[in-house]
Amino acid sequence: MSTTQEEGTVFERTQDSPEFQDLRRRFRGFVFPMTAAFFAWYVLYVVMSGWARGFMGVKVLGHINVAMVFGFLQFVSTFLIAWLYSRHAGGKLDALADKIRGDVEREAR
Repeated sequence: MSTTQEEGTVFERTQDSPEFQDLRRRFRGFVFPMTAAFFAWYVLYVVMSGWARGFMGVKVLGHINVAMVFGFLQFVSTFLIAWLYSRHAGGKLDALADKIRGDVEREAR
């Protein structure tokens, strides 16, 4: 059996590399907490809409009530999270991912 087969494929070796593990840690460090926060915010909106109708129906400005403001803020938070992720990826993920991809491509040739 050759050493290449004993060590696994280039993709298996890459997956076990410290650089790839660091990339995964950085990615998960942003995505998991942000997903949990957004999900909690969404559930709050749904729960308030179902069980706090009086509060959600309070008029804020003209015919705009709290529920409409919460609904609008769902869109705002979605775009904010996308913008924050693009900054996070640009600053902490992309360079490392490019390096890993280059290493894999060189080794695969």
